[in-house]
Parts: sequence; C-alpha cells; structure tokens
Amino acid sequence: MQKIKNLAYLLVLSLLLYSCGEYQKVLNKGSVDEQYKMATKMYESKKYNKALRLFEKITPAYRGKPQMERIQFMVAQSNFNEKNYSIAGYYFDRFTKNYSKSSKKEDAAFLSAYSYKLASPVFSKDPTDTNKALEAFQSFINTYPDSPKLEEANKHYQEIRYKLQEKYFQIAKTYYRTADYDMRNYKAAIQAFDNLLSDYLGSEFKEEALYYRLKCAHDFVLKSTDRRKSERIKDAIEAYEKLKRNFPETKYLEDSNNMLATLQKEEVRVNAIMAKLNATTANKNSKKKK
Repeated sequence: MQKIKNLAYLLVLSLLLYSCGEYQKVLNKGSVDEQYKMATKMYESKKYNKALRLFEKITPAYRGKPQMERIQFMVAQSNFNEKNYSIAGYYFDRFTKNYSKSSKKEDAAFLSAYSYKLASPVFSKDPTDTNKALEAFQSFINTYPDSPKLEEANKHYQEIRYKLQEKYFQIAKTYYRTADYDMRNYKAAIQAFDNLLSDYLGSEFKEEALYYRLKCAHDFVLKSTDRRKSERIKDAIEAYEKLKRNFPETKYLEDSNNMLATLQKEEVRVNAIMAKLNATTANKNSKKKK
C-alpha cells in the first residue's frame, strides 16, 4: 500500500514538473499561437496569474483580430479573480467600449462597476475608485433597466453613495472641530456642509448636517468681532429655520432653540451698538459741516 502511495506521489510530482516546464518553455520560446493556447489553458485551469503573463505577451500580436475580444475579457476576469480590482474595473470598462455588440457587454459593464466598488477603500481614504464605482453603477442602471442584475446594482449604488456621503460629512465635521484653532475652518465647515446638502438631496445625514451647519454658524458668530456679526447672525438664523423647516421635531430641538435664543440676544445687542455708533458718526459729520 505504501509503495502505491509513493508511486502516486511521484506521478503527481512529475506531472507538475512537466506542466511547469511546459509553461516556462511556451512563455519564453513559444510561438504566438502556442502562447495563446497556453494562456487559455491557464485561464480555464484558474491559474490566472500565469495566464496574465502570457496575455501580456500576446496582446500586441492580436490587436484588431477576432481573438482580441476573448483575450480582453479574459484579461479583465483574470485580474478580477486575482483581486486586482482597480485594474479589472479598467479592463472591463474598456471591453464595453471596444466591443459594444458583444454578448458579454452587459456582464462586463456590471463587473466594471463592481470591481471599482471592491477596489474602493474605507470612506476616509482617496475616493477615486469609489467615484468611478458610483458613476459605473449609475451608467449600468440607466443602460440596462431590464437587467436581472438591476436590483443588485441599485443596492451597490446606494451603499457607495452612503460611503461618499459619510466621507464628506466627516470632512465637514473635522473642519468644525478644528475651527477653535483656526477660525477660517468655520467658513470651510459651513461650505462643506452646504455642499453635502446640495450634492446629496435626501441624504441620510441631512438632519445631522443641518444641525452642525447651524452649530458652525452659531459658534462663528460668537467668535466674531461685533463689526462682522450682523451678517453672520442672519446666516445662522437662516440655518436654524432651515433645520426646523425640514425637521420640525428634530432630535436637536432643545439645543437648536437655545442657540437661536443666544443669536437673537446677540442680534439685539449688536444692533444697539451699531445704532449708537451710527448716531455718533452722524453727529460728528454734522458738526464738521457746521
């Protein structure tokens, strides 16, 4: 029994060595046709990394030929299976553009979007692939409204949209949190919250974003000089009204009402000071004329 096991082991090892030797021989010295056949064999055997090395070598020779359609799809799929998701997204997208009449175009369009989604990092990182995924899924949804993958595409689209909203919401909050050290960040935070609310209508973060938009404007007023407060108070009160208009029973109602009361008191105080200054200036000008 042990001898049979040993013989089986040697047979398997010999086949592996032969297979590796054959692959290396074709890779280094094989004809283009032999390399194409070996690449296809490696692809079908799920040895995608080896297949990619061969596809890279033969691609220039097959450009413009019928085989190129199959090669380009296998290159994209191989990269996907090797978890080279950003590269896979690029090649699937190229496939849809280069082979608009292909029976695989719809699959490629979906896989391009899905690849970019898998390549997209956590929300705090560079959103390049995330944006590509969002655009690709939107394009897929618009182009293939009857696709059996439509429900899945919509699900991915919503997940990506949420991720981007979370990213921009956290950026705006970071500006707000650092405004104590740099007052310019109050303006940056206000603009960032405004951008989020205008770019993502119906955002899941809308109530919280409106609240922090008010909070930024309120705190900015309190840190400003009296000369600059009038316009900033007006902006902060408008932010309060927008929050109340969209969320009459907001969970931030008590704090928002307290901020409004502070703003109104500050408005009365600043108006009184400005009226006194204006009256003093008017008296001085009147005396000069006399």
